[in-house]
Amino acid sequence: MKILLVEDDPQQAAYIRKGLQEAGHIVDVAADGRDGLFLATTESYDVLVLDRMLPRVDGLTVLRTLRASNVATPVVILSALGEVDDRVAGLRAGGDDYLVKPFSLIELVARLEALARRGAVSREGAPNTRLAVADLEMDLLRRSVARGGRKIDLKPKEFQLLEFLLRHSEQVVTRAMLLEAVWNYHFDPQTNVIDVHISNLRAKIDLPGLPPLIHTVRGAGYRLSADVA
Repeated sequence: MKILLVEDDPQQAAYIRKGLQEAGHIVDVAADGRDGLFLATTESYDVLVLDRMLPRVDGLTVLRTLRASNVATPVVILSALGEVDDRVAGLRAGGDDYLVKPFSLIELVARLEALARRGAVSREGAPNTRLAVADLEMDLLRRSVARGGRKIDLKPKEFQLLEFLLRHSEQVVTRAMLLEAVWNYHFDPQTNVIDVHISNLRAKIDLPGLPPLIHTVRGAGYRLSADVA
């Protein structure tokens, strides 16, 4: 899943982002309500994690603005305010779930996955949690990958990398795009981290005897496609 986390506490944001990334998700972080509102209305996310008490624009105002703008992305509200009236106010503002701090990261991940699952059903009448190119398939909810029916075991970062390539299949993705989306780097670390992970992914996906799906576009980046041209 691609998740937007709006949290002003740097330590809390880093902790949540790390946990969600380790669970195989792509995470963007906004440190205040205004930036969160901008990202939520200009980018596409599967689910939002929204702190209630935010600088610049508070969480409930962000939420009401999103719903008034017909942005239906599922939202989990995080808050230290745990009284019944607080939770009711959050849900009535347009929240889909409400989690009181401190919380279990495992519970947060489970709630996000449940919301994304319900959101997919609501949007299309059937779960839209599968990505595929040719005979390569990814099940986002089961966190599984298979090619030609044969299960492929991927490490969390490999799964994130393949998910991004699948979401942008037939397109050239640059190294900068991969660094930002998969590693959350907004700069070039001058390492071969991408080359290593692409090489490992190829070794698992493009087995001998099978048509290659991961292509290097010289001077540009990579493309996931069944078309070798």
